[in-house]
Amino acid sequence: MTRNQNSKPKTINLCKQGFTLIELAVVIAILGMVALLVYPRLPSTDDARLRGSARSLAATIRYLGDRSVATKSGYRMRFDISGNDVSIVRGDTGAPEAGDTFTDRRLLADGVAIEDVTTPSQGKKNAGEAVLGFGAFGIGEFAAIHLKSEKGGRFTVFAYPANGKVKALEGYLESET
Repeated sequence: MTRNQNSKPKTINLCKQGFTLIELAVVIAILGMVALLVYPRLPSTDDARLRGSARSLAATIRYLGDRSVATKSGYRMRFDISGNDVSIVRGDTGAPEAGDTFTDRRLLADGVAIEDVTTPSQGKKNAGEAVLGFGAFGIGEFAAIHLKSEKGGRFTVFAYPANGKVKALEGYLESET
C-alpha cells in the first residue's frame, strides 16, 4: 500500500461522552442564580406557623361567635398568656366543651406565643390570663390579640362584637386603621 507523505490515517473519536467541566460549571452557575432569586420569596416555616396560628385563632373566634348565637348559650375563650395556651369553656358550666373536635384542637403552633390581649373591660394584659366572652349575641366585646413568633414576626387578630367580624392582620397593630 502506497501512502502519500502528507496524508495521515483518519481516526474517528467514538468515545466523546458526558459533559465537559465548563458545561457543568455553567449549569451550576445558572441553578445558583435561580436559587438566589427564588429562595427569598419562599415563606419560612416560622412565618407559616405564625400565620396559621393567627388564622386558626380567628376561625375559632368566628365559630364561637356563630355557635353562641345559634345555641343561645355562652362560651369563654381563656388566654393563658404566660403558658401560651388557649382554652374554650362553656359559660354556664365553666367546663370544657366535650366532643367538639373544632374547639378541642390546639390553636397555637409550636414557636408561636401570645404577646398580649387587649379588651375594653380588662385593658392590655401581657401576663396571666385574659378572657374573651361570647353570649347570646355573639362576641361580647372588642378584642385585639397579638401573637409573636420566635424569630420576631407578629400577627394581630381583631374581633369585633357589633358585626361578628374577625380579622387576622400581619404586624403588631393597636387598631385596624
